[in-house]
Amino acid sequence: MPKRVLLRGGHVLSMDPQIGDIYGGDVLLEDDRIAAVGASVEAGGAEVIDASNCVVMPGFIDSHRHTWETVMRGIAPDVNLAGYFDVVLDQLAPAYRPEDVYAGNYLGSLEAIDAGVTTVLDWSHINNTPEHSDEAIRGLREAQLRAVYCYGNPNTSLADWWYTSTLKSPEDIRRVRDQYFSSDDGLLTLAMGTRGPGFCTEEVVRHDWELARDVGAPISVHVGMGPFAGRFSMVKQLSDLGLLGDDTTYIHCNYLSDEEFKLIADTGGKVSIAPTVEMIMGHGTPPTAQALKHGLRPSLSIDVVTTVPGDMFTQMRFLFAQDRLLAHEAAFAAGNEEEPKLLSSREVLEFATIEGARVCGLERRTGSLTPGKQADIILVRCDHTNTYPVIDPVSTVVLQADTRNVDAVFVAGKQLKRDGRLVDADLRGARDRAAASLEYLLGHTTIQPHWVQSAQAGSHAHAH
Repeated sequence: MPKRVLLRGGHVLSMDPQIGDIYGGDVLLEDDRIAAVGASVEAGGAEVIDASNCVVMPGFIDSHRHTWETVMRGIAPDVNLAGYFDVVLDQLAPAYRPEDVYAGNYLGSLEAIDAGVTTVLDWSHINNTPEHSDEAIRGLREAQLRAVYCYGNPNTSLADWWYTSTLKSPEDIRRVRDQYFSSDDGLLTLAMGTRGPGFCTEEVVRHDWELARDVGAPISVHVGMGPFAGRFSMVKQLSDLGLLGDDTTYIHCNYLSDEEFKLIADTGGKVSIAPTVEMIMGHGTPPTAQALKHGLRPSLSIDVVTTVPGDMFTQMRFLFAQDRLLAHEAAFAAGNEEEPKLLSSREVLEFATIEGARVCGLERRTGSLTPGKQADIILVRCDHTNTYPVIDPVSTVVLQADTRNVDAVFVAGKQLKRDGRLVDADLRGARDRAAASLEYLLGHTTIQPHWVQSAQAGSHAHAH
């Protein structure tokens, strides 16, 4: 007999245009799949969960996160992109051991689940050895979320792997494919993160793109971000090399020309925007309007918790506010007294769910509450001080709720959060391993947080 769970009486935001929203609706889960969605679903013998004070919706999808950096949470709040490269990629990344990657990926995956993020594309540019890759995958697998393991380059030296690098991406992705991803039907799937023109030579660019396609891994690449990469015309260069394709996701895109956005659209490419990081670190203005103008529906991503929080509520609000601000200012500058066409809260919620699934190549499995899809579902409580009363459930999620309201999380039908608490998670062990990793990394680099410096100064003064 299949295991059946009925989520009863919630504000259902299906994100499926054929089903729509159902106020006081039911969602039936059978094993790992969604069996039925409707105003009243009969499910004799099912475990019933009262969702009457909740929004029931697909889990959030993060299309780009460097999860290995979780053990360095908040270490670089004030840096720009160049400063991030210096602190994280040039100093800390080379010191990483395989166990540090595991610690980051496991804790970071639990963080995602806790925040209602059921799918993460883990952009893992920390494959310093094959063991680093193995431990990254182990961290994702043991956390039990849905993940795209995006095999990136090593970071043993900033000079070696970035800035016109001549080093090719390791062929070890072939072993990773054979060992962990012989099927594309699992909870974990494979992609490949590439550096692209400007960060490495033309020969290396060709090699890496061909390697990804040879092993059947979708490609993810950072383009057009910041004053450095923003001048590379990376998409135009990729086009000149004949490498653009519908298997590629372009991250950030802040300084792309209209020609480059058109090239992405014409070749079926996809776009991932990380609005909070982009505004804080100086990548450039999140290019939501430009992407939409060319028919590109973007996904949202966290990027790095070294600088920003790891939840989708923050990303949705930054994107929503910034895009509407630009539209209002453009209308004012043009002397247009009519209200401009503005991004809607529902569109932003689509970017965080169904569009994220499409960008990750998972739209047939997740991203909407569609019968037959995997049961990746979250319940967001609506009876807390910040979410009650509910007038518009979309507004509640996009503009009112936060991580404290994520009451329940299901991934492939398995409940990973219940009554506001993670279940089947080794949170104490995750914290202990992260603490040990941070201590090791700080002890083997010159990076010292302000509080460590202050504490050391105080202890020295006390000793004298």
